[in-house]
Amino acid sequence: MRRSAYIFTSVLILFLALTSFRTDSVTKKEEGIHWMTIEEAYAKTQKEPRKVLVDLYTDWCGWCKVMDRETYKNAEVIDYINKKYYAVKLNAEQREAITLGSQKFEFIAEGQKGIHQIALALTNNQPSFPTTIFLDDKFQMIQPLPGYMKAKEFHEVITFFGDNYNKKESFEDYKAKTYKQLYTSK
Repeated sequence: MRRSAYIFTSVLILFLALTSFRTDSVTKKEEGIHWMTIEEAYAKTQKEPRKVLVDLYTDWCGWCKVMDRETYKNAEVIDYINKKYYAVKLNAEQREAITLGSQKFEFIAEGQKGIHQIALALTNNQPSFPTTIFLDDKFQMIQPLPGYMKAKEFHEVITFFGDNYNKKESFEDYKAKTYKQLYTSK
């Protein structure tokens, strides 16, 4: 009887010791962009207005995967997006309906494939993947930008829209002058 109590106590102490020394990687909140659904972003803009960045993708899109793996993993990109935008991951081929306020968007079947109405609306009926869509704090279109972007050029774009430089100067002027002054280490 004493021996089984001793074994039980030893196992319990060992278990507590092993679980109390967890590394930061286990307890630390997952780092990265705080992605949400478009419905969640819409609801948040109603309470706390902020610009919205939409990553429009499909499961079969190779450049979408490269952008996820490289651009959206860049520390400066992550930090800026999380501070300035509500970030939305939107599959252009999702089949579930999306309701934003009084508007309802449906999936349009085309044979075995199809496209979602919201993907068409966000790309001005010219879908390509990936496309990054920028919406203002009232959920109005600023600009859809089709195509893959490397982290540095993407950072130039997100800061251009995020800090409203698009209202003050052309992107070329911003990139050549203002961006270099603000982000000299980039």
